[in-house]
Amino acid sequence: MHLLACADKFRGTLDAGEFAAAVAAGALGHEVTAQPMADGGEGTLLAFGGANRSSAVIGPLGSTVDAGWRLSQGRAVIEMAQASGLLLAGGAEGNDPMAATTAGTGELIAKAVEAGADEVIVGLGGSATTDGGLGALRALPAPSRLKGVDLVLACDVETRFTDAARVFGPQKGASRAQIALLTARLERLVGVYRDEHGIDVSELRGAGAAGGLAGGLVVAGARIESGAMLIAEAVELYEQIESAELVITGEGRVDATSFEGKVVGTVVELARAAGRELLVVGGVVDDDARVRLDDEGVGWIDLCDRFGTERALAETASCVAGSVSGWLSQ
Repeated sequence: MHLLACADKFRGTLDAGEFAAAVAAGALGHEVTAQPMADGGEGTLLAFGGANRSSAVIGPLGSTVDAGWRLSQGRAVIEMAQASGLLLAGGAEGNDPMAATTAGTGELIAKAVEAGADEVIVGLGGSATTDGGLGALRALPAPSRLKGVDLVLACDVETRFTDAARVFGPQKGASRAQIALLTARLERLVGVYRDEHGIDVSELRGAGAAGGLAGGLVVAGARIESGAMLIAEAVELYEQIESAELVITGEGRVDATSFEGKVVGTVVELARAAGRELLVVGGVVDDDARVRLDDEGVGWIDLCDRFGTERALAETASCVAGSVSGWLSQ
């Protein structure tokens, strides 16, 4: 049997490539194709084959960081978290939410354009920032140098620009007082962007992603796309699904949001369109997701349910392999 393993990360335990390797370990005697997936957050680079370049840029708190990115056949892929991510700032405890800047992300885009990219995909997940993209805008090349460049933002949220601090600020270490100040800053930027660039980002769906980076880059000519579907189209996932007999996807937690522009929902949609058998593996599959998958005739496995939470977290790869082996032997 030909299997396609195309999951998102299991945050904190497996990346999408390691998931595919675990599927292969549990599917001995079968052909397994690996296509790591992402929705614009961590793993976006991996979905395209991983970083093949590294550049020194300004990190989220001003120090220099080495950021990996990819350039192949005129397409650049950038994870903003590589330059302006929360982990680089030391997590919520080490972050300075008021000072965190997207300048390094803008520098990466500029380097990609300088290297000849005519398409730049930017994954927006994992940010430390709530600067409305101002740092990135200031670091971009002159507008004339962006002409002819397709700047695409892989986004997995629909947050409005001025809601970015309220929705994401707490996870970036912002206090209630800082959230109020950051919101006021974003509200001012709406006026600045409207007056200086003629673009109103206030009601643009997803403009609040990455602390407003999405809105700031739209001002520079970018367009916002659903991350999972954007990546699926770019890696020709549907064609890969058509060539498989069993498609295996999943993520750490499968719930109602998994079907709202995320990897699992996108793969379910494509596999149904192709008429292919599908198995969803989750660290946890909640009740709502179980009902939905059952209604759609999709098989699913809850690793915590099957192996216990402690083992599922400590030995995720072996649990995935065992689950796949058991499924195939049914």
